[in-house]
Formats: sequence, C-alpha cells, structure tokens
Amino acid sequence: MSSPVGSRAQKIRLPMFTQKGLLEVPSPTEKDWSKDDDKDFVFRDPDRERDSLPQPYRMINKLVNLLFDRAWEVIEERDTLRQAELSRTQPTTYPPVMESKLNQMPNCMAICQDYVFIGGAKGFSIYNLYNAKRIYVWDKLKVDVTSIWATDMGSEILVVPVDEMGIVRLLYFYKDGLFLIKAINEVEDTTKQTTCVKMEISQGGDFAAFLLQGAGDIWLDVYKLPKESWLKEVEHPQLALNPKKKGRQPQLNTPEPMTSDNLETDTNICFKGDIKLSLPVHIMKIKPPQPVTGVPCVLGIHWTRHHNFFLYSLNRTLKDRVGTSLLRWGLPTLRPCPSALLEARD
Repeated sequence: MSSPVGSRAQKIRLPMFTQKGLLEVPSPTEKDWSKDDDKDFVFRDPDRERDSLPQPYRMINKLVNLLFDRAWEVIEERDTLRQAELSRTQPTTYPPVMESKLNQMPNCMAICQDYVFIGGAKGFSIYNLYNAKRIYVWDKLKVDVTSIWATDMGSEILVVPVDEMGIVRLLYFYKDGLFLIKAINEVEDTTKQTTCVKMEISQGGDFAAFLLQGAGDIWLDVYKLPKESWLKEVEHPQLALNPKKKGRQPQLNTPEPMTSDNLETDTNICFKGDIKLSLPVHIMKIKPPQPVTGVPCVLGIHWTRHHNFFLYSLNRTLKDRVGTSLLRWGLPTLRPCPSALLEARD
C-alpha cells in the first residue's frame, strides 16, 4: 500500500539544468575548465514541457506542419515574383486614340505615310491614319484581295494588291488620284495564268521583284520602276492621256471616277483610268539553279604568298577522253573551273 506522501512526491517534477549544444568531455585539469559554464546551461521548468502526442495525432500534426511549410514556400515564391515584377521597368502603354468599325473582316492591311490600306472584297479601302475615316474604296475586281503592300516613294505611294487568283497589280496613289499602272501576271488565257507567291520592293521604290509560279515552274521577275516618269505624268496629265483604249483589261470593271458621297470625309479621291502611266521595265528573269545530279570531285590549291585559291575539277570531260595519255593510267586531267575560281583581292 503506497503512502499518500510517496505518491505526492512522485508527482512533483524538479527543475533541471540542460546544457545547450553538444556535450564535450571536460579536461582532467581543473584550470582548463571553462569559467562561463553557467552560461552554457538553461533552466527548464518541467511543468512547461510538452508531452509527445500519441498516435494518430502525432502523424496528423506532422501532416499539418508539412502542409503549412509548403504553403508558406509557395507564398514566398509568389511574393518574390511579385516584387521582381514591380521592380522591373514597365513598358509604356499607348491607348488607342480612336476606333474605326469595319463592315467586314479584312483580309490584309498595309500602312504608309498617312494612310491605311485594307484589302477585302473585290478590292481595297483607303483610310486616313489620323481620323480613322475611310476616304476611298477601290472595288473593281471580281475576287477578293488576299495581300497588299504599300511603299513610300516620297510624295506618292505605290500600292500592290494581290487577289485570290494570284494576280498582282501596281497602283499609283498621288494626292487625290489613284492610277492603275499594270497587272503584272494577268493573261487572257486562264489556263496559262501564273500566281504571285511573294513580292518585294526595294528601298526607295526603284526596283520590284515578283516571285511567280505556274505550270510546275517557279521564277523571279525583276522590274525597273520609272518613278520619275510617273511623277511627271501625274503632275501633267495631258502627257499621259490615253484617249484610245486598247481593249478592256481582264477582271477589271470600266474605270470611272468615284467621289466620296458614301464615305465619311470630304476628301475627293477618284480613280483616273484614262491616264496611262509608263510601264515598268522587265530587266531580268531568275530561275532556281538546277539540282546537282552527282557529287563533284574538286581539288583545291592555294599557293604560298598568293591571294588566289584555285579549284580544279577532277571529273573527266568529253575533250579529255580523246588522245590523253593520262587517262590510260586512270589519271584525270586537271582543268581550272571558271565557275569555281575564287579570287581574294586586297
């Protein structure tokens, strides 16, 4: 039978000293003992110690702490990203000055000088860039315009639309007049019709190149644009009048002036089909190189103290096969390749 005094004594927890950090074996010499041992011990109150939780509460506690730690890591990561985003220099945002509602979805668009050219059904429209008003509609085609280019040529603009059939046209926009120069690849026989894949105009508008394809072939047509003559002809229309029309151009309606009665501005722009401008001059036709049908054998020789590097063909030619003693021994005749001679000049 246990005494009440003994049971009461067992419930009393005495305070204890616990050393901080790792325990070390003290030196056997008393003079080497640390004088600050009192600082290395912490007084612990047994009543304030927490007992270990039983299962399954201990596992639940670990899971809760794990979720809390992971959530905190996500919070810190997001906060770091937000701070980095705020410290980054923000780009300048330019809100739209005005909006212009279109009647239908445009197929293409080009911007040049103070105008926006939008290709769509049976032609293209011209909009003023500053007030977003439509100033002219050129809808004289039977098919839609799929791509359009506009090139700044000084006081005038060269407009190049391409329709669904791949026909590319050159139009000249000057002040209040729009002039049709030429349909580059338009033909009478539709079975021989070629399509324009891509086009480029040189800086300044002196040359134009059109990548055409048709009948299983592809090539590049390069034209010289007489822009000086065009400017003189539009400034002096009497020099370029064409009173006798040489037939009607295919896929183009009869050109007639068009005012801005149904448009949103007072600017009068008309299509001047009676003025014949100078045609661009075709200067070259470039075809893709023929594919290599074999592996050429070439010998390269560089002579010391010379800037030339010679390439000699090791392939036998028809001329080398007759009366050449070297061929009897299976040795080819070395002849310089004119197309493969590289000369590096100072």
